[in-house]
Amino acid sequence: MPHTQVIEQLKASLQTAYRQAIDADARLDQLKKAGHVKFTTIFTAEEGFSTSSNRFGPYVKELALEMDALSHNTETLAAALESYVPKLALLLQTMQAFKSNSK
Repeated sequence: MPHTQVIEQLKASLQTAYRQAIDADARLDQLKKAGHVKFTTIFTAEEGFSTSSNRFGPYVKELALEMDALSHNTETLAAALESYVPKLALLLQTMQAFKSNSK
């Protein structure tokens, strides 16, 4: 698959993550008002994120900034994808699990 198609697929996944993050963050706000949110961060540095937040939106923003850098530097695309794809997958999986468990 040419790198432009890979980048377009990743952008589509990132858009999905953005939409899910809005819903998940709204649910987190509801849970916080009810006194149930007692954590300070969703992901740790060991999971590859430099962001530290108790909301999903900032992690999506971090990945969007990385995506912008990826799409402008195709020479290092393969190496960059090795760290980017697992973080995107972890974000999507975590939001899906949160959605399933917070009903």
